[in-house]
Amino acid sequence: MRASDAERERVAETLREAVAEGRLEMDEFEQRLDATFKARTHGELVPLVRDLPAPGGRAAAAVAGRKGSSANWPARIGGAPTSSGAFAFWGGFSRKGRWTVGPKFTAFAMWGGGEIDLREAHFAEREVVIRCFTIMGGMQVTVPPDLNVQVNGLGIMGGFGEHSKLDEEPEPAPDAPRVRITGFALMGGVGVERKRSKAEKRRLREQEQEQGRLQKPDAGDGRKELG
Repeated sequence: MRASDAERERVAETLREAVAEGRLEMDEFEQRLDATFKARTHGELVPLVRDLPAPGGRAAAAVAGRKGSSANWPARIGGAPTSSGAFAFWGGFSRKGRWTVGPKFTAFAMWGGGEIDLREAHFAEREVVIRCFTIMGGMQVTVPPDLNVQVNGLGIMGGFGEHSKLDEEPEPAPDAPRVRITGFALMGGVGVERKRSKAEKRRLREQEQEQGRLQKPDAGDGRKELG
């Protein structure tokens, strides 16, 4: 995700306050400030302030940009829906990748299964209802970690619920769409899982590597001067 001038200035302000409070030495401040104005993406900005408190008490990472493909939610809201429903009978369906979810999306599977992946999806409106109905079948709904999701379906001789494999549960983004997942599963199951995409995992690895590079002391720091 490309960084804006306003985001670079917010990171610079965080660095200025940190050096004024004694959290950064002047030489490290100058290095980070120089890297800030050279940065072109969120991935380059985040490591520069991840270990610093931001002005106003907000997390520094939030100043530089949220993690993952969901960092630019406003750009993913609006537009004509490309799909408003899905159906499977003795078979399966899939909705994933870059697609636009309608304000009401209804999915039905009987003796079959379906996959609904919202990690790279766009949303026609900020409020979205996804209705999942399955009879002797199964559905998997995959959502990004910081999406606002409410799950209130019913399982009859089956299951309808939410689970996550994340190490830590992030807070829902305030500008993310609100998605309500409802419906029922009869002798089947509907699972809602919070999961990062491969692209998001790759960005997180790059951010961690960049942070490690910035925190790594210079090789010459431990050398003794030769008399």
